[in-house]
Amino acid sequence: MLQIEDFVNAQLYKNKDAVIQDALRHLLRSRPDLRVQLAIYRYQQEPLSLAKAAELAGVSWWQMRDILLEQGIDPALGPETIAEAQAEVNQLRQYLSDRS
Repeated sequence: MLQIEDFVNAQLYKNKDAVIQDALRHLLRSRPDLRVQLAIYRYQQEPLSLAKAAELAGVSWWQMRDILLEQGIDPALGPETIAEAQAEVNQLRQYLSDRS
C-alpha cells in the first residue's frame, strides 16, 4: 500500500501536507456529495454565510438554500437584529473606505 512518505521521498510533493491537500482536492472533485455534506457541516458549526457554504459545496446560492431546507436546516438570511445589521453596515463602510 502506498504511504504519504512515498510521495514526498519520490520528490513528487514538498511535504506530507501538500500530499494530503492534493488528495483531498481530488476527492472532493470526484465526490460532489461529500462537498455538499462538508458545506452543510461547516454551515452548522461555524459562522458561515449561505454564499460561502454554496461556494464550498460547488452549487449556487439558491441550490444551497434548498439543500439546507431539505435537510431541515433554516438558512440564516441576513441579520437577525438591528444591532447585527448596523455592524454589517459599519464593516462594509470600513471595507470601502480602506479600498479608497
